Amino acid sequence: MDIHSYVPVNQRRWDDFVAVAPAGTFFHTTLWKTVIEKVFKYKSLYYFAERDGRIEGVLPLFVVNKPLRGKVLISVPFGVYGGICAESVEVIEGLRERGESLARELNVDFLELRHMDAYGVDLPIKELYYSFSREIFDGEEKNMMAIPRKQRRMVRQGLNHQLESKIGGKEFLKEFYTIYTMSLRNLGTPAFPYHFFEVLLEELGEQCKILTVWHQNQIAAAVMTFCYKDQLLPYYGGGLPQFLRYAVYDFMYWELMRYGWEHGYKVFDFGRSKQGTGAFDFKRHWGFEPKPLQYQYYLPHGGDIPNVSPTNPKFQPFISLWKKLPLPVANFIGPHIIKYLP
Repeated sequence: MDIHSYVPVNQRRWDDFVAVAPAGTFFHTTLWKTVIEKVFKYKSLYYFAERDGRIEGVLPLFVVNKPLRGKVLISVPFGVYGGICAESVEVIEGLRERGESLARELNVDFLELRHMDAYGVDLPIKELYYSFSREIFDGEEKNMMAIPRKQRRMVRQGLNHQLESKIGGKEFLKEFYTIYTMSLRNLGTPAFPYHFFEVLLEELGEQCKILTVWHQNQIAAAVMTFCYKDQLLPYYGGGLPQFLRYAVYDFMYWELMRYGWEHGYKVFDFGRSKQGTGAFDFKRHWGFEPKPLQYQYYLPHGGDIPNVSPTNPKFQPFISLWKKLPLPVANFIGPHIIKYLP
């Protein structure tokens, strides 16, 4: 087994491997690499393990500089999933050793591997996030009945309010961005720059959709979704406060699930949430069972796993302040901050 640095000539081979690997996710693809490099200018360090001309494992990494000093290695920034994607324990160990060696060479504060499962990697795990996914069934009635009764009632409430959905791409980007940034400001979280979503739509093409929800010809909610393999991954979204009484979120995700079975998708991946949050409870109420994500860390200089979660009490004053910012101010400052919070 040999481990090589990625070069563009390997793009198709890399993506073909990720597409068939059980641990391969959208965030392991070179599409995500292209988007992150274009928008945030992080340096990528991608490695693959090869034997007899055949790829057997990949490890995507990015160097992220911290605002005042230092830097970290992350696999991968702004991705729910990442880390080592490989076929065997031998390959996993080889790529883990390469990642740790690189962390020492670059003198980073830590190496973060965003694994879905530990895959036999012997590193400390941060128990913070949970993923939510389940099957998309073939047929509207089966999918509706898979939703617990209380949430079914909320979906039907949205239908009774005559909400409508439309799905597309660039034509909805401005409306989507307004809703997305307002929702994040209300949560006390900086938003990504508009350019990030432009690049996502340009690079991903049909693998990126925007589903919008409308009430009496007024847009009420929107979600940007990634389509990969047989999966739908609603990833960025929000709703306007004045429309929440119409159950726009339940209707929105129902319409996306309906789109999924109509177009042959098999898995609805609700992404990650932290236990004790409203998003965590919302997904459980939809019948999705939480699965702990195995985010693992290598600390070259020792110490504790970093706690950069919004639930950390030291961030609460910042969050409270952010919620009070006028939206134009938050949208101006946010993109300058978010690149340090990957």
